[in-house]
Amino acid sequence: MDATPAIELRGLARRYGERWALDDVTVDVPAGATLVVFGPNGAGKSTLLRVLATLLRPHAGEAQVLGSRLPERAWEVRGRVGLLAHEALLYRDLSARENLRFHARLHRVAQARVEELLERMQLAGRADDPVRTLSKGLLQRVAVCRAVLHDPPLLLLDEPRANLDPAAAALIEPLVGRASGRTRVVTSHDPAGGLAEADFALGLRDGRVALSAPADQVDHATVEELYR
Repeated sequence: MDATPAIELRGLARRYGERWALDDVTVDVPAGATLVVFGPNGAGKSTLLRVLATLLRPHAGEAQVLGSRLPERAWEVRGRVGLLAHEALLYRDLSARENLRFHARLHRVAQARVEELLERMQLAGRADDPVRTLSKGLLQRVAVCRAVLHDPPLLLLDEPRANLDPAAAALIEPLVGRASGRTRVVTSHDPAGGLAEADFALGLRDGRVALSAPADQVDHATVEELYR
């Protein structure tokens, strides 16, 4: 882990209309570290990922990602981030292979990388089916391929194991798990699993920071309190 921060947030805020989805969020994530983000539905977890991915502009505070200030230098960040959101971010009428080839062209990635990922995710047999015909589990595997296609140094993962059985979860682990060696921000509703794979923990409630500490200093009961 590099002590240099990959993410620096100071008083970050983002609102939807009159409602503050994020309010005064301050956190640092060193390069190569994993930050797990806990909180009930509507706490601001997904909004935080979307701000870090440059899909949403902050309304207040300061944000620096991979050495670039947001939103002023968002263009420097976009090609260096892999986002795995609740939505697959795929074209439903295109096949898995067509979707990945499209993203490969956007990121100037060799087409061989597409085939490599399809094989690794055991998707080759369904690679030419429209993604709208795939199960949620298969769709999640394609979305993982899209997120890591361009070998980004930062992964933003919204419950990455959602809809995956244990065998499929093991398949994605080398690509988006701690073993990937990338800086990661991972949302989770699982206190035990989330803390086990993280270096730092952030807890949000109503958009505000309710917990911020090294993961090994947080117990399950403290995380569970966020949901009460």
